[in-house]
Amino acid sequence: MSNRCRLYLITPPHLELGAFSAALADALAGGDVACVQLRLKDVADDEVLRIGRALLPIVQTADAAFILNDRPDLAAKLGADGVHVGQDDAGYAEARALMGKDRIVGVTCHGSRHLAMEAAEAGADYVAFGAFYPTGTKEPKHWAEPEILEIWSEVAETPCVAIGGITIENAEPLVRAGADFIAVSAGVWAHPEGPRAAVAAFNNLFDQIAG
Repeated sequence: MSNRCRLYLITPPHLELGAFSAALADALAGGDVACVQLRLKDVADDEVLRIGRALLPIVQTADAAFILNDRPDLAAKLGADGVHVGQDDAGYAEARALMGKDRIVGVTCHGSRHLAMEAAEAGADYVAFGAFYPTGTKEPKHWAEPEILEIWSEVAETPCVAIGGITIENAEPLVRAGADFIAVSAGVWAHPEGPRAAVAAFNNLFDQIAG
């Protein structure tokens, strides 16, 4: 691989702020993390903002980007580094208008090169493919195969993220296929040795493959 893969960390779908703040700081101490996506479902806007304001400085202090899922309006209000939008969320154009040209806008593209090409041509900073594996975070409606990462890395310059049920045990084929980022949630937070050890293990894997 020409570029070393990096870790894209996603928060658990439900969290208790005090305990999670400590777990997040611990995880970020384990090694390089490109960004942390705050992903909260069925949570009131003011609660998203409250949690976001508490976590954003923890993430940025570790030189990672703070990204909010789904809601470019709240991401802009928070001063987040970026937003991630799905195909059923605010469109790319709306997200870019709210975030401005200098912040990150990433787009879910499932297993579709067509959707990815549309997003890339519109100006998305990254495209996300998945799910690659079953996940307990949500029931995937779409699946992707590692080949899409290989093809994308050969034909496109826009970075790609692999997402969906990824753990340290099953990440290697996706890294070798050309993922620029590996998105992980439970694979870090539920790691038997803890979040810091999980982040260190992913970085060790990325180093080995890039080496």
